[in-house]
Amino acid sequence: MREHAWRVFAGEYSEANHFLKGEEKTPSYVITPLGAKINRLYLVGVLTDVENVAQEGEMWRARISDPTGIYTVYAGQYQPEAANVLSEASVPSYVAIVGKARVYEPEEGVVYTSVRAEKVKEVDVDVRDRWIVETAKHTKKRIDAVQEAMQMHPPSINKLKEIGYPSSLAEGVIEAISFYKDIDTEHYIFLIREALSYLTSGKKEFMEEIGEAEEKILEIVKECEGEKGALWDEIVEKGEKEGLERDLVEEALASLMDKGLIYEPVLGRLKTT
Repeated sequence: MREHAWRVFAGEYSEANHFLKGEEKTPSYVITPLGAKINRLYLVGVLTDVENVAQEGEMWRARISDPTGIYTVYAGQYQPEAANVLSEASVPSYVAIVGKARVYEPEEGVVYTSVRAEKVKEVDVDVRDRWIVETAKHTKKRIDAVQEAMQMHPPSINKLKEIGYPSSLAEGVIEAISFYKDIDTEHYIFLIREALSYLTSGKKEFMEEIGEAEEKILEIVKECEGEKGALWDEIVEKGEKEGLERDLVEEALASLMDKGLIYEPVLGRLKTT
């Protein structure tokens, strides 16, 4: 079965130093401090540097920057299409990459993460901005899961699944808490804020669109929340009836949560503060 491609900021991925090595027919995983159990990633950022680091043949190493840090990405003879795109890409330019998580451990306790590219595509700033918003939302969900688990005695995969978190995240969170111990979730909340602040300042129309959507979505949440909170799917459905695309509704919800105007008391339900 093909592994899910996680959306993870470079600031979280680069701080991962826990690796679960698979057997012959089972995948390997990088476990981040927020419990992302990564075999594959989807990332978007600015290509800042690319060079052929092979003594013979080709092995292209690229550095991709997002608002929180740098990914190191490789592509060689076994990824010919990805290698070709990287070798010909303009620097700087926006690129989207799907790839495999990799680690290099030169000595015990020292771990460097990288990505082995499977697909590389040049994109525009709108794709980058939307990736930031979506990745912020995914990061916030992992923060919530870690905070839930840290309040459990003992932390439990089954309890997280009962709350509504998917198996892959529940397993990763419990593994992360066991390995990383005291996880500073406030640090990752700061990363989210930093990332969202990088949304292209010159894209006035883009930001105005989100601002208008936030006002509509906040009113929808107020109308539907009741005592238990408004269902995520119901908010999206009503937003679409108001003429908002699903992606824009979800971006507005992520922004409202980041601003503290709404929160998620139970997974899938939202309430105003």
